[in-house]
Amino acid sequence: MKRSTAVVLLILANLFWAGNYICGKYVISAMQPIQINFLRWLIAAIILFPLAQLIEKPDWKAIWKKWKILLLLSVLGIIGYNILLYEALYFTTSLNAALINSVNPAMIAVFAAWLLKERLSKVNALGLLVSLVGVLLVLTHGNLLRVFAISYNAGDLFMLIVIISWTFYTLLSKSISNLPPIGATAVTVTFSLLVMLPFFIYSNFNWSFTPATTYGILYLALFPSVGSLLFWNIGVSVVGASHAGIFLNLITVFTAIFSILLGNGINLFQIIGGLVVILGVYLTNKKSVKRFVNSSLNS
Repeated sequence: MKRSTAVVLLILANLFWAGNYICGKYVISAMQPIQINFLRWLIAAIILFPLAQLIEKPDWKAIWKKWKILLLLSVLGIIGYNILLYEALYFTTSLNAALINSVNPAMIAVFAAWLLKERLSKVNALGLLVSLVGVLLVLTHGNLLRVFAISYNAGDLFMLIVIISWTFYTLLSKSISNLPPIGATAVTVTFSLLVMLPFFIYSNFNWSFTPATTYGILYLALFPSVGSLLFWNIGVSVVGASHAGIFLNLITVFTAIFSILLGNGINLFQIIGGLVVILGVYLTNKKSVKRFVNSSLNS
């Protein structure tokens, strides 16, 4: 796969994840985190298996042989990340959660350089810093000193575990790059459902849905679940964990765009911050862009 295609997939993954914040607000008021997570991935599994068979026709035995790493990925990326994120929002504000989450790309880059020996140039490192500043501009409405005025609580500690969970999910996901992505994702989702099933049963779920809850669950299943996870796994396998991590900052930009479309106010600093994030993403992938341009000219 071309690197440019992988970049597009990473952008789409974060676009869908941004929508998760919008729909999640409607759904979390009606369900517990374990219930939301189980239902969205149950629907996703029903879609992923026939999709994998239709498109990839994978060797399922070969995929299931990787059950140890796939089980670990399900715990980190599907169960841990999502449930802990919902739990964190019970205790902390969305601003605190987003501020802490903005550290994720830098954490992925640092751990990728340390554990996977992925190299970042000075320009790439500058891109990380620029993108982080852009996120802070968006979240603090241009008042960067507000970062130091925020008090932290139990929810903030949950968010630290959230970003650690996603960091290791991203690093480990590169180890299954030789597996068909849809089939591997389907099996990973299956493991997550098996682990969550007893907790879901114990939660005494109420099967009556409002229209908003129904649409919210369907969105979460189709886009942040199937679409984002699939696109993310493919993108990481092509561009690497450290370069893919920076794209997580686009969640803030897309969330701001959704706010405008929904009629919510947005200020100048949020627009400027969004542009700074995009600049940071470009700088982090600058070498990749040059390589793609040169290869295109030579082909």
